[in-house]
Amino acid sequence: MYRQAAINQARVGAQKIWAGTVSIQPDAKTGVHHHGELESVIYVVSGRARMRWGEKLEYVAEAGPGDFIFVPPFVPHQEINAAPDETLECVLMRSDNEAVVVNLDGVEPVEKPEEVYWVDPIHRHPES
Repeated sequence: MYRQAAINQARVGAQKIWAGTVSIQPDAKTGVHHHGELESVIYVVSGRARMRWGEKLEYVAEAGPGDFIFVPPFVPHQEINAAPDETLECVLMRSDNEAVVVNLDGVEPVEKPEEVYWVDPIHRHPES
C-alpha cells in the first residue's frame, strides 16, 4: 500500500483531519485491525475494494469507482483489493492527524492477509 498525504498538519496546518491518496496492489489484504477513536472515509477512484468488518469479520461489502466507505471508531476490519490484476486507487480521509492502527491478533481473518506495508514518504518499504 502506498499512501501519500495531501492534507495534514505538516503540509497545510490541518489540526483535526488527514486526507490523501492510497494505492493498494492487486489482491492485497491487510490483517484485522481498527483505528482507535478515529473515523475514516474511503472514496474509491478506480478498482474494486472489499471491506470485511465486525467482531468476527462477519460483514462484507464491495465498493467500486465513485463509492464511499465509512469506518467508525474501534470497528475491527480488514481491507482487501478484490481485483487480482488491478491496483485499487482510493482517497482516504481520517478524523485526526494521528496514524492510529491497532492490530487485532486474536481475530482470525476470513481472508488470509498478505504482508502489506504502509509506504509513504516517511515510511519506506522494508526492502528499499
